[in-house]
Amino acid sequence: MPFATKRATTKTTTRTAADGTVTTTIETTTASTPKPFDITLYLAGTPNGKKASIALEELSQAYGITYNVRSIDFSKVEQKEEWFLKINPNGRIPAIVDHARGDFAVFESGAILLYLAEHYDPEGVLLSKDADERSTAVQWVMWQMGGLGPMQGQAGHFNGAAEKIPYAIGRYTDETKRLYSVMERAFSDGREYLAGNKYSIADISSFTWTAYHQFSLGKDFTLEEYPLVNKWLHKVALRSAVVAGMNVPTKIALLENDFKA
Repeated sequence: MPFATKRATTKTTTRTAADGTVTTTIETTTASTPKPFDITLYLAGTPNGKKASIALEELSQAYGITYNVRSIDFSKVEQKEEWFLKINPNGRIPAIVDHARGDFAVFESGAILLYLAEHYDPEGVLLSKDADERSTAVQWVMWQMGGLGPMQGQAGHFNGAAEKIPYAIGRYTDETKRLYSVMERAFSDGREYLAGNKYSIADISSFTWTAYHQFSLGKDFTLEEYPLVNKWLHKVALRSAVVAGMNVPTKIALLENDFKA
């Protein structure tokens, strides 16, 4: 489906009066130019999958675009089937296929966020056009991709495993808590969002994992030690695009239950 981007047109008019005076008038108008948008999102209901759906919902609300959703069934191991490995050779979700750009495929959730911001966000809804603000947001996305996601994911794995390995549980739980303290310290300077005072893909990237904190760290874990993180979490959760994106591919009760597992 097309959505509008802005294109400036300049018209120059020159007039010569009877007394020989030459007057030049320059008029600039802004017109909407349709840009095709036809993306299929492949995902399951995981923190990484919901990053992509939230970003697409933000674009949907900002520009009126729609997107296609294909849910991947883990019980059938669809992510390892040959057709999907052609989209993502790593056999993981999420992934997107941009049909408007020659069926160009993008995998890895952070890469998807950057791709959508680069190609379909002319107003900077997801990522600022200011170079420094943009860099700061990207830094936080990389922080989440290399730290919060993997560490909290491992914490969830070992906390939920039938065989309890104290060392593994302690290692990944403690590291996840340390990463939460990194966010808490960042918010202590008064910023509203991770990358500053503007919502961005940095927030989307870390929100989905933070929202699932009890699923990874246990029902007894709370954000009491991280009040600023908790405040940010609830602030982001109020965004209608976030609510919509969290309910893709299926509706969940996590936000309604105040992030309780």
